[in-house]
Amino acid sequence: MDLNWDRLSHVTKIDPAEHVPNDLELLDGTDLVIVGGSDGVTAENTLDAVQKVKSQFPDLPVLQEPYRSSHVSSKTVDTVDYLSVPAVFNGDDAHFVRKHVELFTEAASKPDEVTGSGLPVVGDAISSKAREAVSELATKIIGEGYVIQNCDSKAAAVSGVETPYTTEEVAGAALAAESFYGFPIFYIEYSGTYGGPTDVAAASQYLDETTLLYGGGIETHEQTAEILDAGADAVVVGDCFHDAPEQYRQTIP
Repeated sequence: MDLNWDRLSHVTKIDPAEHVPNDLELLDGTDLVIVGGSDGVTAENTLDAVQKVKSQFPDLPVLQEPYRSSHVSSKTVDTVDYLSVPAVFNGDDAHFVRKHVELFTEAASKPDEVTGSGLPVVGDAISSKAREAVSELATKIIGEGYVIQNCDSKAAAVSGVETPYTTEEVAGAALAAESFYGFPIFYIEYSGTYGGPTDVAAASQYLDETTLLYGGGIETHEQTAEILDAGADAVVVGDCFHDAPEQYRQTIP
């Protein structure tokens, strides 16, 4: 599926370890679904969440954003439209460089033997594939530049983030994401708290081709509008999708 980044304004993030309603009519109005989480996530519950979305909204794009190789299987790869691989600018090196290099080194040098041990994304999905299949899989992988600004969040703990970026550093990371790394996504993540428009405005001035996502604490239509007005292409809403459906509806522009 070709994803039209220009048409995004609202993204729903589904944690497959949380309750996913059988009736997902809530998603009518969102433009993209990202499935991912840290605690309690498996390839099986990820696949279940993706299949629920696809069964009711077959034309709604779905990305998988895995934190560990065990979250991915050949079935999840086949079912999702893309694998979104985070590169956390203010995290430890394992979440920006080292594991990504391990992934592509092993995939390129011994595609029939890769088992996924220690790899950030693909896991057992590669183990039964020949080099041609690995190359095809790579077309589904997209890089996602990440800045995590809530150091008390699970995302920060998983990624080794100890210090949030200054506004100037957020702008620099955005410039690097587009101009140097060529990432199609730059994601400012406040993870459960509302960070406001300042970082978004700073980042957006350097992004022409890269899609700017903001996630964290979005609970009202006014917050959505404030973030979009500051220059974000889309807001990412997760917690209230699971916990407060009526509130979630208020976040859709």
